[in-house]
Amino acid sequence: MIKAIDKFFPALVVLTALATLAALYLIFFYAPVEASMGIVQKIFYVHVPSAMVMYAGFTITSVASLVYLLKPNRGWDIAALTGVELGLIFCAYVLISGPLWAYKAWGVAWTWDPQLTATFVLFLLYGGYGLLRAFSGKSEQVRKIAAVLAVIAFVDIPIIHYAVKKWGGLHPVVEREGGGGLAPEMKLAASISMLAFLGIFLVLFWLRMRVRLTERQVDQLYLDVEDASHVLGKRTN
Repeated sequence: MIKAIDKFFPALVVLTALATLAALYLIFFYAPVEASMGIVQKIFYVHVPSAMVMYAGFTITSVASLVYLLKPNRGWDIAALTGVELGLIFCAYVLISGPLWAYKAWGVAWTWDPQLTATFVLFLLYGGYGLLRAFSGKSEQVRKIAAVLAVIAFVDIPIIHYAVKKWGGLHPVVEREGGGGLAPEMKLAASISMLAFLGIFLVLFWLRMRVRLTERQVDQLYLDVEDASHVLGKRTN
């Protein structure tokens, strides 16, 4: 399976690069400037895709962690750890770009809006998972405790998605239920940007997975060499 994915990886990189260039052109030269917010509204084209791939990373972490708890396999654990790393990167960008956009739209960077607050809680939950994995060793017990935390943290994702509908707040809904929608040019730019960010996520996810899998193989080789040296030592004695 790894070799099959590696075979198509160069094509994925090329398509992602093309989608990224197309998205940049559409965002800055094709999509019109929004009437009320002006040029700042163009943050939307990277803010929302970042949120979507943030969801993807954390969902992978939670699902892989659940599978790992049911049937322990280091491959699922590696996928979970990779997902949380990328999820935290894109979540951090969401939490940075959101207040920048909010400062122009609402006049204040942080209002404890329900959706923004729930996203910050999500960052803390999965950040706790990352810290636990980074500083608590590599034992089976630590991996299982972290996996339980990842499964519990997933509950916050639907809360974020429906926060505006359930509790209101200032956060714009745009394309979701109750939103005003987008102009065709804006919708095209947003769609291509979504594809570009998805491609970037897949490229980074697979690269990080390959690094971790290679590290695991190297560690196994060290163990095999040590075992072989012990066997040879006993024979010579």
